Amino acid sequence: MSRVHPLLRAAATPLGGPAAVYLVALIAAALLAPWIAPYPYDAQNLAEAALPPSTAHWLGTDEFGRDLFSRILYGARISLGVAVSSMMASVAIGLVVGAVAGYAGGWLDRGLMAGVDLTWSFPEILIALVMIAILGPGLGSTAVAITIGYLAQFARLSRAQIAALKGELYVEATVALGASHAHVLFAHLVPNALTPVLVAGMLAAGDAIVLEATLGYFGLGAQPPLPSWGAMMSSGVAQMFIAPWVIVFPGVAIALTVVAINLYGDALIDALQIRNRLRER
Repeated sequence: MSRVHPLLRAAATPLGGPAAVYLVALIAAALLAPWIAPYPYDAQNLAEAALPPSTAHWLGTDEFGRDLFSRILYGARISLGVAVSSMMASVAIGLVVGAVAGYAGGWLDRGLMAGVDLTWSFPEILIALVMIAILGPGLGSTAVAITIGYLAQFARLSRAQIAALKGELYVEATVALGASHAHVLFAHLVPNALTPVLVAGMLAAGDAIVLEATLGYFGLGAQPPLPSWGAMMSSGVAQMFIAPWVIVFPGVAIALTVVAINLYGDALIDALQIRNRLRER
């Protein structure tokens, strides 16, 4: 069993398995949306506005007669794309900043962590609103806002990992053999600290999806006619008692995705046996 890859071990657990199946299916559906969506996401038909779920429109239609199932599929591309790209950027930047701070120590450590902690002093939504006020609404500014909002936790985690590892004998031996500090840091220490940071990034992707949906709900994320789960929920508020499916189905998609990410992430933490390392922040 020890030879089985941790990703598969996590998927073999009672809760991680269904979560993994859902996430794989969602990613596949998002990638294949142009081919499996029954209608274009922006095709309007006012004669079929606010229709309930039926064989023609599996999840019903919105106030403009657009097929809700097709829009949720395309919305998955936006939500997952923004969350994954933002988390990748945030993890990469946070890993480098935290690794340099943890390895260097002294004034450089204090200076870098002071800057990082400044972003940690405010809620992610507040940082996102400030960034969007500066950059303007849209997917690009949303991605930048999410990247900055979650940067501190990855920097703190990687700093703790590097600080714990730099005193190991193999590090001292490598330095004694004449290796440069950059080689020691990025060739030996960072790879050993990478796993818990990546897992933390995967778990934070669920929060990023919620934040992107929140910004979309307020009209600050994806701009029309691009579909966004948050924007769909926003438009559904006005029709809550007329066409409740417009707000219910995007909300269910968000909830299921976030729960699946957290369940699989928790199973992966146990499979990798890194729960204690994730607490070292």
